[in-house]
Amino acid sequence: MGYVEGFEDDYCKIEIDGNVEAIPKSKVDSRVKRGDVVEWNGTEWIPNAILTKDRSSEIKKMMDDVWED
Repeated sequence: MGYVEGFEDDYCKIEIDGNVEAIPKSKVDSRVKRGDVVEWNGTEWIPNAILTKDRSSEIKKMMDDVWED
């Protein structure tokens, strides 16, 4: 599992186990976008909509908590 940090030239930057790796776009599903949680299916990195939604909600909650203090 990884988190998409963004895109640069022909690469998708994916954070995997705390390290950001430049993965060729040819190994990344065309639906993947910045901020997605992605999983390796044996052929390419694919988006996981449920985990992405959960992660986005978690980040939003943390940001809300920061602004409340």
